[in-house]
Amino acid sequence: MLNCFTSNADSLIPITLITPTQFAAWQAKQSKTVQQWLTATQFTGEAGTLRFIPDNKGAVESVIFSSNMEDNFLALGQLPLTLTDGNYRLEINDEEKYANYALGWGLGAYQFTKYKKATKLPGKLYLPVKIAEKVELILQAIYVIRDLINIPADDMGPSQFADYAEKLAKEHKASFKQIAGEALLKENYPAIYTVGRASDDAPRLIDIRWGDESHPKVTLVGKGVCFDSGGLDIKSAPYMLLMKKDMAGGAHVLGLAKMIMQANLPIRLRVLIPAVENVIAGNAYRPGDVINTRKGLTVEIGNTDAEGRLVLADALTEAVSEKPELIVDISTLTGAARVAVGTELSALFSNNDDLANALIKEGEKALDPLWRLPLYAPYREYLNSSIADINNNATEPYGGAITAALFLKEFVPDDIPWVHFDIMAYNLRTKPGKPQGGEAMSVRAVFEYLAKKFKK
Repeated sequence: MLNCFTSNADSLIPITLITPTQFAAWQAKQSKTVQQWLTATQFTGEAGTLRFIPDNKGAVESVIFSSNMEDNFLALGQLPLTLTDGNYRLEINDEEKYANYALGWGLGAYQFTKYKKATKLPGKLYLPVKIAEKVELILQAIYVIRDLINIPADDMGPSQFADYAEKLAKEHKASFKQIAGEALLKENYPAIYTVGRASDDAPRLIDIRWGDESHPKVTLVGKGVCFDSGGLDIKSAPYMLLMKKDMAGGAHVLGLAKMIMQANLPIRLRVLIPAVENVIAGNAYRPGDVINTRKGLTVEIGNTDAEGRLVLADALTEAVSEKPELIVDISTLTGAARVAVGTELSALFSNNDDLANALIKEGEKALDPLWRLPLYAPYREYLNSSIADINNNATEPYGGAITAALFLKEFVPDDIPWVHFDIMAYNLRTKPGKPQGGEAMSVRAVFEYLAKKFKK
C-alpha cells in the first residue's frame, strides 16, 4: 500500500468536507465549544482552508476542510502533505465518492525522490479494502508517468527508457521487443532512424504485446523523444530547458498499459514507442532534406524541431497494419496546443465523433479534462511540398496543433477509430493534486473509457 494510505481502521481522525456555501449550516449544528473555537481562529469556510478541532485535552479530534465544489476530489490533494502527522478517514459513506477523494489524496501525496529525500512524510488516509485495488492501480501508474517525465535525459535516454519498458513488460508477463540503430533501416522504420541517428544513444522502436489474441485489439502509440534540442533548427535555452519531458507520450502509454494489464482488461494490447534523442552532430538530419517513411510517403523537412510527428508517422503506420479496433496516440507534440487550450487541458483530435464524445464525457467525470480541436481539412494544404509528398512543417504559423494532427492523419485510415492527444504533461506550479513537475494527462479518462467499452 502506498505510504499515504493505511488499512488500519483504528484511531482515525475524521475529516469533514464542506463547501463555502454549506459552512454556515454545518457550523450551526456544532456544539458551542466548536463554534467558539472556529470563531476564535477566524475560520470562515473559505475554499482551500482547513481547521483542526481539538478535544478537551488539546489533541486533534477532527478536521474540517472546505473546497470550492462538492465533487472536487482533486482539492483533497492539498491535505496529505499538510496533515503529515496522523491517520485520517473521510466522513463519506458513498463508496464511489470515497474512492474518488482517496485518488485526489494520493495525487497530492506524490513526491519525486530520485535525487533528494522527501521533504515530508504524508498523512495517511484510511483506504477500505473494497476500493483499495482500483485506487492504487491508478495512482501507481500515474506515479510511474510522473517519475519517468521528471527524470532528466542523462538518466532516461532511449536505451534506459527501453530498459524500463522491458521491466514493466516482464512484470506483467507481456512480450517485449525493440528494434534499434541500423536495424530500423532494415526493418523499414526510416523516419525513426533519421530523427535519432545523431545521438550516441541509438534510436529504437519499443514494442510491447499483452493479452489474449482473441480479444479486441487496442494499440497505444507514444512519442518517446527523450530529449529534444530542436536539432539543427535548435531551440533557445528557455525552450530547451524542459525538453526532458518530450518523451511524456511514451511515459503516458506505459502508465496506461500498466493500468490495463493490472486491471486485466479483456483486450489484446499493443504498445509502440519510438524512442529517440533529437540532437546535433555531423550526421544530424537537415532542414530541406527529404526523408522516407514506413508508409512510403516522402517528407520534406521544413523544420528539424518538428520531429515528433516524424517518429510517430512510422509507429502509426505499424499500428494500423494490424487493423486494431482502436488506436490511441499521446504526445507532447506542439506548443501551439498550449496556446490554444493552455497547460491543464489535453487537446484531443479524432476521426470518430462517438469516440471523441465518449472520451470527453469520461474526462469530465474523472476531472481529467479534454478539449476537442478539429481535424480541419482545408489546412492540409499548408503541409504541401513541391518536391515531396508532404512537408513536416506548415507554411502558415497559425493552427499549428491542427496541422500537426493533420500530418499524423496521413498515416491513419479513416476506417480505424483513432484519437490523438497533444498534451503539456507538466505542472508549471503546484496546485492541489498536481505537484510541480511531470503530470499524467488524459490517461484516467482513456482508462475509464476502455474499462467500460471492453468489460470483462
